[in-house]
Amino acid sequence: MSYIEVDGLTKRFGDTVALDDVSFEVPAGEFVIVLGVSGSGKSTLLRTLSGLLSPTDGEILIDGEPMTGPRPEVAMIFQQHNIIGDMTAYSNSLSGGVHRSGFLSSVLQLQDPEEKHRALDALDTVGLLDEAEQKARSMSGGQQQRVGIARALVQQPEILLADEPVASLDPGSAQSVMGYLRTASEDRDLTTFCSLHQVNIARKFGHRFIGLREGKKVFDGYRDELTIDAIDEIYGDIDTEGMFVRGDDDNDAGTDEIATP
Repeated sequence: MSYIEVDGLTKRFGDTVALDDVSFEVPAGEFVIVLGVSGSGKSTLLRTLSGLLSPTDGEILIDGEPMTGPRPEVAMIFQQHNIIGDMTAYSNSLSGGVHRSGFLSSVLQLQDPEEKHRALDALDTVGLLDEAEQKARSMSGGQQQRVGIARALVQQPEILLADEPVASLDPGSAQSVMGYLRTASEDRDLTTFCSLHQVNIARKFGHRFIGLREGKKVFDGYRDELTIDAIDEIYGDIDTEGMFVRGDDDNDAGTDEIATP
């Protein structure tokens, strides 16, 4: 598990300020959901945490060590899955260990038995062990995203980043993917960041929430603090209808408390 400190994080793209002096600390093993509208800085935050982007100002520390670029202990799950359709679920998952086995061995599937076991175990974690030999292109969007989670788990990360992993999925698939993501995080004691725009799903699966608005951190708190006023602070005066999921029968996270403004 890894402890994360973000201090005065600022990221500019030319004249555009994507992140503006963002600071927070996240204890090891915490499951954090980042909320905000499109363009609020969610993806920029996760890509900076992953090392794919470098800060303009400020710094990110992982267990006290500055983040200076991509690190094998930090895995990223992308919105569009980024898996190879002509490869099986198993082969896609197995590719998560390329940094250990090397590119050629990965392509030829010459990994050692332990590495292959990791891929099967990861598929089992996301409920796809029986579909291990199914081509990814024949899978549903939710299944493909679960393959993406399995591939990230094979990387054996300490930090798991998921950038809008359910944005393109229907509500049922979205909740299924989020359930597997949270289970994987808890079972492996991962420090996890997941960006979402569906507030009800966020409240159901999240533990801690960070809200961004125009690149600034405007909220940092836990489920009982994510009130209508807090949501208004994060989303402002925009139409929030698409951010709330109806027909959710499992209200153990208090989603009934949130209604569309």
